[in-house]
Amino acid sequence: VLILAVMGVATALAPVSRSDDYHAEVVSRSDDVRADGFDASLQTTNNIQQAASGDVHGNIHGSFAWISPEGEHVDVKYVADENGYQPSGPWIPTPPPIPEAIVRALAWLESHPPAPEHPRHH
Repeated sequence: VLILAVMGVATALAPVSRSDDYHAEVVSRSDDVRADGFDASLQTTNNIQQAASGDVHGNIHGSFAWISPEGEHVDVKYVADENGYQPSGPWIPTPPPIPEAIVRALAWLESHPPAPEHPRHH
């Protein structure tokens, strides 16, 4: 009985594993590759989703999503084209706003360009 009690406490104190992730299975998958582009999608039993569409020029529009360890739904949309990879969504970090003093200084510098330098003759 003591051994069973110790095993029960050890089991209760063991870290929780993400066994759902480890044992996730594909619920649906679709791949359609054509001469003019492709469409692909994936969904798993642990709520991971992915979808993408591409064209003949290499432009891709897509999204992926999952449930965070905190239980929040994370959804990221993206475009990949001649301008690079451009993710969007509330989970993508954004830079802080530029302080007003810096904005004013940049505007002043733009409106007052430096005088052209004249080469010195020796």
